This record gives sequence, structure tokens and C-alpha cells, in this order.
Amino acid sequence: MNQQVFQYQQLIASYTGKLLRDHFGKGPESVFVSIGHTFITIYLRNFLTPSEKVLLEQDHEMIVDQMREKLMQMMLPEIASYIEIVTGVKPREFYCDWSLHNKTGMLVGLCPEPVPDAQPVNEAYTGRVELEQEISRISYQAQKTPEEIYSCELNSRTLLVVRSGLLVRIEKELIRLGHGELLKGVKRNLEKSYFHNNSSFERILGKRVIDCFVDWNYEQDKSVMLLVSSAK
Repeated sequence: MNQQVFQYQQLIASYTGKLLRDHFGKGPESVFVSIGHTFITIYLRNFLTPSEKVLLEQDHEMIVDQMREKLMQMMLPEIASYIEIVTGVKPREFYCDWSLHNKTGMLVGLCPEPVPDAQPVNEAYTGRVELEQEISRISYQAQKTPEEIYSCELNSRTLLVVRSGLLVRIEKELIRLGHGELLKGVKRNLEKSYFHNNSSFERILGKRVIDCFVDWNYEQDKSVMLLVSSAK
């Protein structure tokens, strides 16, 4: 790995961990940053506050999601600005999602230009065509077939999928009426129920998938997925 990129990763990880600790009162146990071409992913492990744990035990997962959504709306611009200070490139779009029962989370930044010294992503990873077909099939079951789909590996454990053109007319109307947050919660639960109960990803990739995250940008009609695999 390029030494400059390694320094970027260390600085972004340290800043993100501190910012989360300042806002939540407890930070993640570890923060892993991956950078490839125009993509920056931040993977959080063992991140759950004592109050959130109590809420989850009482089946109030939606309350935890809503609280985190509000806090992240304030934090993501700060993280984006810090990334620009460190790398010279500011993410144009940011996505985030949580796997609360795994105590993990992801942040994904899409930059308008390549991060300096970043390694190219691997678009020729084993199983790409089959994986994209499977994701398109699942997307169709949950909503509609994406108009575009792109996937790549940032490293051997981090696989990014970007889907565009997913919203159907009734979803666009719900968003227009101000129900976007409710729609996102429903879509996330529905899609994840398909993804987590699907063994095809592991068969296609030849390794165990330990986390699956998904988030949407309604203005862009775009969705980002992140698959995190165990080491082979």
C-alpha cells in the first residue's frame, strides 16, 4: 500500500472515531478505512452505546435508527470536510448504515475525482457478473430492477455496489410528501431480509460475508451497498 494512502486512512479513522465518541459518548472499538480510486469506506466495529443496548433489548430498533440518523446528518459534513483537508478531495455523496445486532456500521463517501495516490479498484473480481445479476434479481423482488449497477472490490474484504434508478412512482410520491425517512426504514428492512437470507453471495464470492449494509440517496435515485467479507 502507498504510504501516503496509509496515512490518509489512519488520520480519517482517528478523526471519525473521536467524532463519534464526542457525539455519542462512546466511540467504536475499531475503525477501518479503505480507499480506492474515488471511493472511501469507513467500517466501524463494536459500536453500541449502553442506552442503545437497552433500547434494542426492548425491541426499539427504530428509535435507535432515528437517533443515529439525526446525529449523522450533523456529523457527515464534518467528516467530508476533514477528508478534504487530509486528501484534497471532498466526497460529494455520503452514505451510512448500521448492523445494530452486530454492533457494526459503515460510512461510504463517493468523491467527484480520484483520491491522490489511491490504488485502482478491482472491477475484475471473481464472480462479478453473477453477483450483479443476483443483486439485480433481489432488487426486482424488493422494488424494481436497477437501471444501472456497478460493483468493485476496494480490497479483498470490502466490496462496493452502486445501484441507480431504483425508485418506483409510489416511492417518489411518498418522498415528495415528506415520508422519505419512513420509506428508508421500510426499504432497508425489506432489502436486508433478502440479502441476509441469501447464501448466493458467499457461493459466488467463495468467502463468508459477515456484514451487509445499504443506504439510499433519494435526490440521485441511487443506492450504495457494502459487503464485508471475512479473511479467506
